[in-house]
Amino acid sequence: MTTLKDTVAISGIGRSPYARDRDTTELAMVTDAVVEAIRDSGLPREAIDGVVGGGVITGGVDPATVVSALGLPQVTFWAPCRPPIVNGLMSAVHAVAAGTCRAVVVYHSMYRLSPAPFRARAALGLPDGRAATGDGHTDAEPWGMFGSTGYAAWAARYLAEFGRTREDLSLIPLNNRRNAADNPGAVMRTPMSREDYLSARMIREPLCLYDMDVPIDGADAFVLTSAEVAADLPTVPVLVHALAMGMTAHPEEHLTADLRKTGQQVTAAALRARSDLWIDDVDVFLPYDGFSIITLRAFESYGFCADGEAGDFLRENWDRKQGRILLRGRVPVNPHGGSLSEGGSQGSGHVREAVVQLRGDAGSRQVDGAASALLTPGGFFFNAQAAVLRREAPLTV
Repeated sequence: MTTLKDTVAISGIGRSPYARDRDTTELAMVTDAVVEAIRDSGLPREAIDGVVGGGVITGGVDPATVVSALGLPQVTFWAPCRPPIVNGLMSAVHAVAAGTCRAVVVYHSMYRLSPAPFRARAALGLPDGRAATGDGHTDAEPWGMFGSTGYAAWAARYLAEFGRTREDLSLIPLNNRRNAADNPGAVMRTPMSREDYLSARMIREPLCLYDMDVPIDGADAFVLTSAEVAADLPTVPVLVHALAMGMTAHPEEHLTADLRKTGQQVTAAALRARSDLWIDDVDVFLPYDGFSIITLRAFESYGFCADGEAGDFLRENWDRKQGRILLRGRVPVNPHGGSLSEGGSQGSGHVREAVVQLRGDAGSRQVDGAASALLTPGGFFFNAQAAVLRREAPLTV
């Protein structure tokens, strides 16, 4: 079987800063991030011949619009991709490995809409004036359990089935908020205590305000090239070691059989089969945290502990002095603050943080000797994904 292991690298990264409310357009944020990523890679604009990306609520910025805005002269591959970010990364990796193009920019944008566009959508016939989501759902589907409705229901199922409490859930946002304090780009950096979490406004039982990611405006972009091309560029190449995606036969919240049969387990098994590195080998762990229950369950699905034991496992790996999770006393979990504190990025912020860590550019939150990272963008159902990224040699800082 042909393997793409370590054949493609992330050679450039760019970001349009995250904020709770930016006075700009989605296209402006995308182009800012893409231009920064191209400059960071050291490639000329003319070298970019692939464009992959999209967005969430609005449908995002179409690749053709990006090509036009940047004046890219010769593009031989493009693809619109829904989030999470591994959709775009996998598309770009395959295109580069196949020789379809040589340098692909992958972008992802997050854009909070004012009420005005929602009212405009009502005139176009969307139910109750509510916008379609990036995953093809609408807020008004009477049969669905999309978003917070579905994850709250499954979080309740988890707590009941395994005899756990919200104290387990609290460890995820508490860890992420502590880590966000070291990230100047995080939108939520105010310290949070256990009492703050437990007294927070309940959104959908058992998930409170701090169990759900923070809506933001912003964008991320990545330039991918072959590993050979990357070796001659000025930045430290970060190799795409393995990628995986997964669904079960019924990948919808209201049809999923149980917590042991979700896309998260399918993805974990597929990634394990493709990767030479696993949970005891990586130096940074970046689990997706669009909802805290997704992260809690990831520790179990990826084999850190058994079903229902994530809370106990995290307490065993809790550094009391630092007030955060440190696996085996050294491996941080979402050192940038994740979606719960840096900002909800559908996984693009996690990829950026992995690249920054593996380059040795993370400043005060840098992991000493970071050589590999495990990421699990996406949730349980129709969008479970994962990646292992690595650098050629360990870094000493």
